[in-house]
Amino acid sequence: SELGHKVKSIIEAGHLVPNEVVMEIVEDFMSKLPKNTAVLFDGIPRKVEQAQSLNELLKKHNRTYKAVLIDIKKETAFKRLATRRVCKSCKNVYPTTYTNSSCECNGELVTRADDNPEAIKTRLEAFEKETIPTINIYKDNLIKIDGEPTIKEVEILAFKALDGIMPPPSNS
Repeated sequence: SELGHKVKSIIEAGHLVPNEVVMEIVEDFMSKLPKNTAVLFDGIPRKVEQAQSLNELLKKHNRTYKAVLIDIKKETAFKRLATRRVCKSCKNVYPTTYTNSSCECNGELVTRADDNPEAIKTRLEAFEKETIPTINIYKDNLIKIDGEPTIKEVEILAFKALDGIMPPPSNS
């Protein structure tokens, strides 16, 4: 799509996708979504401006929401980011404790270019500066999940939390 090409060129130039483009994507997606379909957005909103835009869109489409926060110490986040590997093919993420040299899809596991100490530090600083104030906007509608246990345990906690707010997927 034209929008997809626009986003691709922005990302390939090494820039963050501007809020108005992100919201254009979300608007397009939500306008095509059946009314009773539950949605899980991952990684949005990251900034107060984005939260305000998303809230307006949710209101426009008559949607209720819950925000989910996986609450994790900065040190734990740093360690997990610095030691993860990503499949070049399917983009699945694995901790370095995963002992196979390839993904379940047989794709090669690599370290992301931005998972170096300096880039991680910058991302965590941006999280504190920009995302923490955003989380505060959702404090009355926030589900907090302890992110300190093992990744597998956090996954189980997250699915349990989501079970209470998202219907199971339909098989039709």
